[in-house]
Amino acid sequence: MKLNSTTSMSLLSDPRYNGIHPFAPPEQTKGYAELIAELESDLLSLQPNSGAQGEFAGLSVIRAYLDANGQGHRDICLVPTSAHGTNPASAVMAGMRVVAVKSQADGNLDLADLREKAEKYKDSLAAFMVTYPSTHGVYEEGVREACELIHANGGQVYMDGANMQAQVGLTSPGVIGADVTHLNLHKTFSIPHGGGGPGVGPIGCAAHLAPYLPGHPLDSRAGGEKAIEAISAAPWGSASILTIAWAYIKMLGWQGLRKSSTVSLLSANYMAKRLAPHYKLRYVNGNGRCAHEFLLDLAEFGAHKITVSDVAKRLHDYGFHSPTCSWPISTGLLIEPTESESLAELDRFCDAMISIRGEIQDIADGKQGDDPTNNSLKNAPHPVECLSDGEWDRPYSRQLAVYPSRATRKRKFWPSVGRLDDAHGDMNLICECGDVADYAFEESKKK
Repeated sequence: MKLNSTTSMSLLSDPRYNGIHPFAPPEQTKGYAELIAELESDLLSLQPNSGAQGEFAGLSVIRAYLDANGQGHRDICLVPTSAHGTNPASAVMAGMRVVAVKSQADGNLDLADLREKAEKYKDSLAAFMVTYPSTHGVYEEGVREACELIHANGGQVYMDGANMQAQVGLTSPGVIGADVTHLNLHKTFSIPHGGGGPGVGPIGCAAHLAPYLPGHPLDSRAGGEKAIEAISAAPWGSASILTIAWAYIKMLGWQGLRKSSTVSLLSANYMAKRLAPHYKLRYVNGNGRCAHEFLLDLAEFGAHKITVSDVAKRLHDYGFHSPTCSWPISTGLLIEPTESESLAELDRFCDAMISIRGEIQDIADGKQGDDPTNNSLKNAPHPVECLSDGEWDRPYSRQLAVYPSRATRKRKFWPSVGRLDDAHGDMNLICECGDVADYAFEESKKK
């Protein structure tokens, strides 16, 4: 995710913004109305509170448009097998039936399969969901053809805007033929990631869909002329969070936003080039380039019992929070540097990954013993207690455990805990509320 500047975050802690009730009288919120109006001119409907809710809102707008034009029988939504898991879920919530579209070995959309299914369901085709750049971090060359296929068969195109960072100032959803899209403000416009908390996932759409943008029963200013029902409880979603995106856009301006995209592309391709000799770079375009993110496939290390999780946890010892793990493939690390980090920081991450690759080779060569469950990756991360343990029975040094690189000797991040069983909590019900007897009424307690 992007770094969040102090200036853009400062408005969020200002009571003039964060202390306003969502349903305060309009005469008391004129400043907010101006901010919202300016942001709407850039992003359109601000009501959805997350990317997934934006998907639902966008598909609901398509649903309303089809109903209003005598096409209410259309309910098939074509979704690539490489799509985010929220895509098919959102389609079902919007009352559509999902039909999967194959992806090719190189990760790209299978246009032949798309054509076959678009024509097969042409009488009931409602929508097609596509991510651009693709989920695997490449500008797919066939995306325009895909959108034309859908339109030719009576459907609308929903573009998942999770990767909009690689479009701003360079292209747009309209250029490829999309009818509606959502924007992940935490990735593209610098708000912190919601993580289950307050987020924003605004949608933008073509003119023919605009009348159906979400409205609100308590505020007539929200939505279009034929607005669908409210998607969120408040008419402008998480309005206080909008101050961050507003400040980000205003401070950068059009040229700054474009530069942000280009630097993101440069950063990702630079890192991919540095790491390609050491790891398998899974997907690139015909020129050997990625978009704003790239995917490393760690499948080959399975022969030595090393998993994505092991590499992710070892990165903590090097002072890095791990990138996206096991997505869009189970053995992958999806790395998205954005424009926020300096060249020195990009190099520090690359150096850490190259060093970890060396550790994996040592494990493969038997230099850390012959137990595949006891090595510097399987035991990672290493908290400070590793230095104070009375005995050290691991087949690698304490120095390698806690100071694996020169950079960590100068600036060390200490993980708070060691290795945890990742899946145990997902597979076993654990009650933290104490024993029932602790809550039982007793005469002795009454006294």
